[in-house]
Amino acid sequence: MKKDIHPKYYTEATVTCACGNTWKTGSTQEKIQTEVCSKCHPFFTGQMQRILDKEGQVDRFYRRLQAAQDHMEEKKTRETARTSPDRPVSDFNLSKRAVEALAAAGITNAGQVLEKLAAGEQALLDVEGFGRKSLIDMKKAMRQFGYDLPAAAEDVVV
Repeated sequence: MKKDIHPKYYTEATVTCACGNTWKTGSTQEKIQTEVCSKCHPFFTGQMQRILDKEGQVDRFYRRLQAAQDHMEEKKTRETARTSPDRPVSDFNLSKRAVEALAAAGITNAGQVLEKLAAGEQALLDVEGFGRKSLIDMKKAMRQFGYDLPAAAEDVVV
């Protein structure tokens, strides 16, 4: 074995906990400071309800959890607003003529379009100035926004 390469070993090293408990052990350090020992750790004391928070980890966890919940609520709110029946027809990127034809017929929002589609495609095709291409574009745009079209709207009338 080589000489003078091993650290000095203290057989009577003193360990001191933050709670004030001290004991002797063998170590390469003369004095050791700890934050938690068997006298104050919740597992050994039977106080499992007490949370041992080292460096704010619990607070950071709760902040991340709250941020995730806020994000989910915001996402749900955006999705609800996206499929709102009050959304104007002009948001569906239809031609100006198609929007004006629907407005002349008293159809100004998505809820009214869905009511007409529930009666079938022909109800919208009967609107003066609103043709098949405009109907196809309207249905395509509504599906992209997340609207559930009525089953009657899927009937193809030629």
